[in-house]
Formats: sequence, C-alpha cells, structure tokens
Amino acid sequence: MLFSVISLFPQMFEQVFNLSILKRAQEKKLVEIRLINLRDFTLDKYKTVDDTPYGGGVGMLLKIDVVDKAISFAKAHTPDKSLTILLDPQGVTLSQTLCRKLSQNQHIILLCGHYEGVDARVYDLVDLRLSIGNFILTGGEIPAMAVVDGITRLIPGVLPQDALTTETFTDNKYEFPQYTRPAKYNNMTVPPVLLSGNHALISKWRRRLSKKISR
Repeated sequence: MLFSVISLFPQMFEQVFNLSILKRAQEKKLVEIRLINLRDFTLDKYKTVDDTPYGGGVGMLLKIDVVDKAISFAKAHTPDKSLTILLDPQGVTLSQTLCRKLSQNQHIILLCGHYEGVDARVYDLVDLRLSIGNFILTGGEIPAMAVVDGITRLIPGVLPQDALTTETFTDNKYEFPQYTRPAKYNNMTVPPVLLSGNHALISKWRRRLSKKISR
C-alpha cells in the first residue's frame, strides 16, 4: 500500500514513520509512505498557502488552488487508483471497522488541514472527510499519523495473523485482561486460573471476561 501525506510540516512525520512496526512494514516493502510538502505547490514567490475567508472571520484557510495541485501531483505519481482523505473534525469518526475497509485500498492520499481549515471547495476534491474524535487539534498531522498506523497494522504480513484475532475490537469485543511475571506484586495477584495450566479453562475464562468488559 502507498500512503501519500500532504502536509505543511512533513518533518513532523519522519520520527514516527521510521520507528517500530511502521519502519518494519516499509522495510518489508508492504507499505510505502511519501511525504508531500504543500508549500511546493504555491503559485507565488512568498510560498503562500492560505488566505483570509470571504465575508470575514477568524483565522486563515488553505487555498483551493494550492491544495488541488498537491492532490493532482499525488495522484499522477502512482498507477493505482487513489482514495483521497481530508483530516477534518467534521468528518466521519475513525473506527476499527473503517480501518479494515480502508486497508483494502492500494493508494491513500491524506490531506492534513491547518490554520482555520480549508476552502470549502476542497471538499469536492476528496473522497472522504475523516475525524479521529470530537475535539480540535492544531492540524491534521497527528490524525494522519493515527490513520497510517491503524491501517498499516492490518495489512497482511505486517503483524502475525494471530495477533489480530484476539485484540480489542475483533468481533466488536474488547480484549480480555492479560498478566505477566511476577505472579504477585505489592499484594496484587494474577488470577489463579491463569496459573492452572488448564488451557480449556483459561480460554473459557478469557471469553467470559471479554464479553463482560464489552458489555
């Protein structure tokens, strides 16, 4: 899968995308991440990406012409069909179900908003407006990181398959509690069933706890 991330601050992504699972996914050639600087598509010598809104108002909006050129560039540099997503607090909320659906795409373009937002005509240039929750951030960079991470781990080969079958949100359930050594710490103990060695009993206990927590 290819991710094209359009941002005013592409340097924000470099550390996050070059660590841990995301780094290994790229090394295995399962994922490619291209960072595109929105300022590269400005039309004047001042590299102007934003302007004041018609009718007045607080803040600045990303310009339609600059955004259009950046999206067109991202689409032109891959043979695969692209899905263009605007990170937007008014968009649909990201979920595990949606991550699974998005992981079926070959190329996802992520447009990171900034300032007060974008010229509303940008909405016509994207396929989906996506939010990570009912709160406001200074830009779409952190949400874009969450989207890339959430989708990448679902791509076959990135994680062991059994790691995905029992985790939270699988079959719309939360994961059961888990413990490790030491068995007793500061008067806190591991449930005896997990020390029993009876795997059938352990599986039954885990299913029961998973259902209880999910309710």
